[in-house]
Amino acid sequence: MINWKLSFPNNIMNWKYNEEDLLNEVRDYIGSTYNQHYSAGDNKIQTLDLIESVGDAEPFTRSNAIKYLSRYDKKGTARADIMKAIHYCVLLLHFSDKSKTVEEYPNR
Repeated sequence: MINWKLSFPNNIMNWKYNEEDLLNEVRDYIGSTYNQHYSAGDNKIQTLDLIESVGDAEPFTRSNAIKYLSRYDKKGTARADIMKAIHYCVLLLHFSDKSKTVEEYPNR
């Protein structure tokens, strides 16, 4: 597995809840999904691209995030469910940003 390390400014390095390591783990997890059976790799068309082409990417990714959060720890795969939910939330953010004006956050 490729180890993708995120680099954060020094003022964020002291996060209290181990967020930097967790974000790196999420990045590694997302990277690993591109090698799975449902991915064509090399930027080829994926099922999600087809779903986006019919205008359903946002509801699809939102629904999948909800699915994985709602089944959290019910099938003995709590950590996997959280990773999948986070991945779908990242995808939802991507598709939301493509279809709307990106919001600016105060104090950012």
